[in-house]
Amino acid sequence: MAKKQTAGRDRLGDFAPQFAALNDDVLFGQVWAKEDELSARDRSLITCAALMAQGLFPQLKSHMAIAKENGVTKTEMVALITHLSFYAGWPKAWSAFPLAEEIYGKSDTED
Repeated sequence: MAKKQTAGRDRLGDFAPQFAALNDDVLFGQVWAKEDELSARDRSLITCAALMAQGLFPQLKSHMAIAKENGVTKTEMVALITHLSFYAGWPKAWSAFPLAEEIYGKSDTED
């Protein structure tokens, strides 16, 4: 089961309470929680791919960390970025790899 998301309320609860509630309760509370349709791991891969393709790197970094928590390995993240480099753009891959290194580390281990 997906953990309760509070990032929206934590970051924007006072400034944009409706957006924060939609983020936490609908996007993460309902959409991400439907693991009978797609696992959290698969949602993480899809989300990272979409964010990289759009060049949304601050969000990509956050979702890479979530992907790691959801079981996406470093090998899989590197493969995702490499594969997308041909579809989303080489410069986007160059921008995504440092984020992956930060989240997963530079060593050859799968941690």
